[in-house]
Amino acid sequence: MTFLDILRTAVFALRGNWMRSALTSLGVIIGIAAVIVMVSVGQGTQAEIERQLSGLGAQKLDIGPSVPRGIGGARGSASSFFTLNQGDIDAIKDEIPEVELISGSLRGSTQVVYAENNASTSWQGVDPDFLQINGWQVAEGNGFEAGSGDDRVVLLGQTVRQTLFGDGSGIGESIRIGRTVFTVIGTLAPKGMSGFGRDQDDILIVPLDTARRRLMGAMGLPPNAVMDISLTVAKADDLGYVQGEVESLLRQRHRIGPNDADDFQVRNVSQIVATRNQTTSQMSWLLGAVATISLIVGGIGIMNIMLVSVTERIREIGLRMAVGAGPSDIRRQFLAEAMLLSLGGGVLGILIGVVGALLVGHYNTELPIQLNGKVIALAAGFSVATGLFFGYYPASKASQLDPIEALRQQ
Repeated sequence: MTFLDILRTAVFALRGNWMRSALTSLGVIIGIAAVIVMVSVGQGTQAEIERQLSGLGAQKLDIGPSVPRGIGGARGSASSFFTLNQGDIDAIKDEIPEVELISGSLRGSTQVVYAENNASTSWQGVDPDFLQINGWQVAEGNGFEAGSGDDRVVLLGQTVRQTLFGDGSGIGESIRIGRTVFTVIGTLAPKGMSGFGRDQDDILIVPLDTARRRLMGAMGLPPNAVMDISLTVAKADDLGYVQGEVESLLRQRHRIGPNDADDFQVRNVSQIVATRNQTTSQMSWLLGAVATISLIVGGIGIMNIMLVSVTERIREIGLRMAVGAGPSDIRRQFLAEAMLLSLGGGVLGILIGVVGALLVGHYNTELPIQLNGKVIALAAGFSVATGLFFGYYPASKASQLDPIEALRQQ
């Protein structure tokens, strides 16, 4: 028998009981569709997390106080959580040459007013290096320069800019932040939502010394205090070494004894990125494994139905052998039927999976979707492999029937 004869015979046999054929393929359809949807969601989520974390910088250290900054009614004095200062920044810059960029920061929330428009937003006081360290770009106007000092100038995030100025840039205009008037010198390029659901563009950025004097002057800060210090290194390989040097230097400057706890903590952002990537990768594998189980169940369904089909068609098999069909012809015929069931289910599963993934991304914009051509091709290969693997045993069993015994079946 030629390949076309085998294919024609297989199609005729499946069409004779099309409802059972469709239900048999249902397991493969669900399995393939589930693989595509779940893996697309997993990879899309991983890509989104990587995009959000890439702004943190893979060569960055964040240094902050190790004590809580006041939770509920338990609030300490200013000196208890402002454990870092400008002297720490200068010492790190001078004594650790591997440090490329460094910035201190202060932050808070305030009301900002322009004419009849106002908004409640957050602000940060920073050094000029802060923008580059954290991946901020100036969309219009100018950024800060070294030695800005107590200049009352401000950069606007896009959310604040739209609230205050609508479609205008606001550059050159005066706004009131708290009780102090500032001049807008630039706007920041949009960053969107963070991984924690916070609008990163709802922010004002002012020079560090200005923030210390104009926005936090009433808090009784220790001299030259900062809340946090961020730094980057030129070479990623130096990050671990620099972290150790920073910890040693700050312990020395803060006069911390050998057995005393640090009053600061150093966070290695690259470790956070690596841990998050590992977690999302494992989740993608888990989702794929669950969907693959569905595919295996569908393959077992194909094997079961093909075994039933062999039992029902014993006399037909005997007649084919009697008129000259060999065991290989019978085996190829039943294998072709299993392959058609699996391949047809795979094609429908791919279509449903792609449409399902697009619908998930359309109706749930917070759940990113990333369709991967390799995954779709792999799913198609799985459907073919399922037909071969689970269809071979029934086909082999049919080919081994004795023609005389088969013809005796009623």
